[in-house]
Amino acid sequence: MRSHSDTARQATSLMIFAPLASLAGIAIVTAVLAVFGPRFGIGSINAILGGGFIALLASIGSFAVMGVRHLRKLERLSNSDALTMLPNRRALHRDISEIMSPDQEVALAIVDLDGFKIINDHYGHILGDATIKEIARIIRNICGEDANLYRLGGDEYAILMSGELAGTLLEGHCRRIIERLAKSIKIDDRRLTLGASIGLARNAPGQQLSSSETLRRADVAMYASKRGGKMRCTWFNEAFDRSREQIKLLDDELRQALALGQFRMHYQPLVDSTTRKIVSVESLLRWDRPDGKAVGPNTFIPVAEESGLINPIGLWVLRQACCDALEWKGVTLSVNISAAQLRNPEFPIQLGHILEETGFDPELLELEITETCLVLDPVVAERSLNLIRGFGVSVALDDFGTGYASIGFLRQFRFQKLKLDRSLVVQASKDESSRAMMLSSITMAQAMKMSVTAEGVETLEQADMVRAAGCDQIQGWLYFKAMPADEIKQHLGKRIDVVDAGENDGREAKVA
Repeated sequence: MRSHSDTARQATSLMIFAPLASLAGIAIVTAVLAVFGPRFGIGSINAILGGGFIALLASIGSFAVMGVRHLRKLERLSNSDALTMLPNRRALHRDISEIMSPDQEVALAIVDLDGFKIINDHYGHILGDATIKEIARIIRNICGEDANLYRLGGDEYAILMSGELAGTLLEGHCRRIIERLAKSIKIDDRRLTLGASIGLARNAPGQQLSSSETLRRADVAMYASKRGGKMRCTWFNEAFDRSREQIKLLDDELRQALALGQFRMHYQPLVDSTTRKIVSVESLLRWDRPDGKAVGPNTFIPVAEESGLINPIGLWVLRQACCDALEWKGVTLSVNISAAQLRNPEFPIQLGHILEETGFDPELLELEITETCLVLDPVVAERSLNLIRGFGVSVALDDFGTGYASIGFLRQFRFQKLKLDRSLVVQASKDESSRAMMLSSITMAQAMKMSVTAEGVETLEQADMVRAAGCDQIQGWLYFKAMPADEIKQHLGKRIDVVDAGENDGREAKVA
């Protein structure tokens, strides 16, 4: 297949060669007349001139037709994607501008594949290209002739519809696309599971947005689908723009906070269910903003993950926590690791450097990860976890009971600890079915040689329940809230008992 640049060069050559050929033809005719003119009569000369100019005009016409054909081909190629031969971004802008009118509705969807980068990284670009073409075929089959399909580049497509109920019809197509891509697709001899996040934007009758603004709105909505958990379609809302401005501002503030040292570490102890002594501490990040405004990790960590800032912040947390925990002899340090960190192939190496720099015992370090970290990229996650375990670091599955981890899932990743989410503990204290679920989870973990921690324990009744169920450690406000590093040491090695401190103060931990 010829490339766009080859066609462009050929068309340009024809445009240059045609007038040159004309000049050459004139020169040849002039030379012939100069040499042989005296030998022929006027009639013969006229015949020669007539025939020459006719041939000349024919050649000029032939070159002109060829040039026009190649220019048309060049224009067609410049508006299409070289891999799928679908119309491209330029064609999308052209089509939106042409169909936009105050009398009809125009709807646009941007489809972005979830997890496509993994396919390129693990299987190579040849399989990646085949995947892009297969997805284009699937979307085309779902949409039929009702919509125009485009490839914008990478793993991103666009679908354009116009006319009455265009938005409603397009949303229906998008939901079928998500449903189809939730199932595996066959590429060569492999079955791959992808997904799609889709953003939708509508130009209602009486409203005339530019093609750039329509595309921008659909793009913003697509990223809202990504942040909302992927595998969904979302309509653009003007509130998204305000949210994006706030996120951008928060991202800038986070970068400044990291540079100026505004982050602090707090630690929440975990108590052994039998001895009632502190055996572990979980590190928790806090942000001391100059304006005094409280912004919790649940707000700023997702922003840091999206911008990539979570990697330097995460390394700072690891280094600081290891330095703080050097004074707590024999106490395990737990550090939360985000999905973005685990997907970073450099993370295990960086972890090794931190352990070496700080001198912290890797056997006392425990990394807590959630199911989301693993299901997004299980191949990379398993590879990273194997390297991490090679240092002697243990791995715990956090927030168990909120996702869909199976026995095979737990066996595959070989966790050393299971942490029951607070929601499961609370529900188990209220109804029998949840209690049975908690008991079966603990039994399963024990059978797989995993210790079990109950998170979010806030009442004596909950503590007694999880202790009787077989939990090894208890974590929650019943015993300790998170505290600065310099307050941990005073509680170590002492039995922690809980007493009723009154209705206003709730439960309070007392050191025996």
